[in-house]
Amino acid sequence: MTDRTGIFAGDDPFEIARRWLGEAEESEINDPNAIALATVDETGMPNARMVLLKEIEAGAFVFYTNYESAKAREIGASGTAAFVMHWKSLRRQIRVRGTVEREDGPQADDYYNSRSLKSRLGAWASLQSQPLDSRASLMAEVAKVTATKGTNPSRPPFWGGFRIQPIEIEFWADGAFRLHDRFRWRRQDTADDWVVQRLNP
Repeated sequence: MTDRTGIFAGDDPFEIARRWLGEAEESEINDPNAIALATVDETGMPNARMVLLKEIEAGAFVFYTNYESAKAREIGASGTAAFVMHWKSLRRQIRVRGTVEREDGPQADDYYNSRSLKSRLGAWASLQSQPLDSRASLMAEVAKVTATKGTNPSRPPFWGGFRIQPIEIEFWADGAFRLHDRFRWRRQDTADDWVVQRLNP
């Protein structure tokens, strides 16, 4: 498109997303890689929560979590997810929808091992999304895990990554008089070519 210039320029939406995230890392005060992740439960009721995006690959967006959490169970049932990245400092956002697959191999091991020791132990101790009697009981479980797992715990078998492979990506930037700029990249399947359209604000 002739008018897709400036911050919207480029033939690869993942490269544009990496560029925008890099700019946000310079201006956003906290967690520029935070995304609002949306899933649906078995009844079709939507669910949303904030998670941290850890990588933008050549064809996917990757985050990590407990596979027994509500979001992981919902992703496992539907095979799909959506998210929004919003940067108040830049007045921009990216919306993504797509299919999801697990990342539970060496890449997940590498990321897990890059985390702080307390975060690695916490991954073992927390029964994410399950009822908890008290914070004291959680801390007791952390102490127990610390005693049994030591200072170099392996990645839990119930913890790893998810790779969102988009069929739709939308780049949005604030415009004067609420006449925002929106460009939607869409494809029917992850193997197809992208079709890009400018959308009304």
